[in-house]
Amino acid sequence: MGEDTDTTRTLNHSFLRDHNYVTEADIISTVEFNHTGELLATGDKGGRVVIFQREPEGKTEPFSQGEYNVYNTFQSHEPEFDYLKSLEIEEKINKIRWLPQQNAAHFLLSTNDKTVKLWKVSERDKRPEGYNLKDEEGRMKNLSTVTSLQVPVLKPMDLMVEVSPRRVFANAHTYHVNSISVNSDHETYMSADDLRINLWHLGITNRSFNIVDIKPVNMEDLTEVITAAEFHPHHCNLLVYSSSKGTLRLCDMREAALCDKHSKLFEEPEDPSNRSFFSEIISSVSDVKFSHSGRYLLTRDYLTAKVWDLNMENKPLEIYQVHEYLRSKLCSLYENDCIFDKFECVWNGSDSVIMTGAYNNFFRMFDRNTKRDVTLEASRESSKPRAVLKPRRVCQGGKRRKDDISVDSLDFTKKILHTAWHPTENIIAIAATNNLYIFQDKLNQEMHG
Repeated sequence: MGEDTDTTRTLNHSFLRDHNYVTEADIISTVEFNHTGELLATGDKGGRVVIFQREPEGKTEPFSQGEYNVYNTFQSHEPEFDYLKSLEIEEKINKIRWLPQQNAAHFLLSTNDKTVKLWKVSERDKRPEGYNLKDEEGRMKNLSTVTSLQVPVLKPMDLMVEVSPRRVFANAHTYHVNSISVNSDHETYMSADDLRINLWHLGITNRSFNIVDIKPVNMEDLTEVITAAEFHPHHCNLLVYSSSKGTLRLCDMREAALCDKHSKLFEEPEDPSNRSFFSEIISSVSDVKFSHSGRYLLTRDYLTAKVWDLNMENKPLEIYQVHEYLRSKLCSLYENDCIFDKFECVWNGSDSVIMTGAYNNFFRMFDRNTKRDVTLEASRESSKPRAVLKPRRVCQGGKRRKDDISVDSLDFTKKILHTAWHPTENIIAIAATNNLYIFQDKLNQEMHG
């Protein structure tokens, strides 16, 4: 991805709403491709899920890639009130995860702070006609008027996309849910909050098993919280969770039913020369992702992205500086609360490139093989059809090149927290406040630093 990156399209998540005024409900809070990449789902702070579908390649232009257009929009969660605790439960969608497709329908899980829901997305292009006991409006006929029997027939109709709730998994989390992850057995999934991880069967809503519990007997002894969790892509017994102390714990469900004792602990010894008031805050892991191969872990903390080898616990295999120029700004970032922003990270389909977001609507890509990296910007200008994404540079004082941006002029209200990468192609989805940008790399060019 780089200078020859071609923009497929920008999709405005808020559709025809006023661009200059962003309502809180329109802010995108999660982005996720399905397993084929044909569908892309976004969730927002208003509890809505918007599904985009990739159009087939154009018949007139055989080499043109299909664009993503709105397929369906539905309200997944509503605001609620917990009367026992006198707490409002936000409708904001924290995570969406697709289930592997097993028939014509698609299934996805969506969660807010407390409740996970399973949704079925299906198409209908035929309708039954000629019932014996119902009239055309669906009302029951007077049975005495039915004198002959007919065989109902299916008649073609305009395509309808139907979304229906199939399961509601509630009342299992005392704290805010930050992660859901579908297991490779396709039968179970886990949901993680600040202190506990629960294992669910997709068919059973009234019971879940607690597999990790780090809540101390006395809450005053609390030193860390769970920040993210994910199942291994191939081994259904393995899962990883990250903590606010910067550690990763790999758990094996074959060893014990309760995985409080981890199998492996991935932790980097702290460099005493870098110790500061902010050390603990910026070392908190905001996201963890297994590579598609299952061999590596990708993590993101405030200033860096790290790749860990499952076979090496004492230090990361690779460290990538996302925005090292902010190290001198940590004081002001603490005062405006930006230091607590939770950036996500993703792998490309071949695990050779990683991507993560930054401020000023910038996002970063790092090529693990060539060690090149690039900073790109999601903006109106770069999202015009066939526009080329120009690499951006941030400078810290001293000599400044023509197009360089100074650290002091970065807009910290424009942040790329949520990104997704197509499972097999160089197509990326970038959530920037209330806009969804989709970029694709036509020529699969390597990156230019």
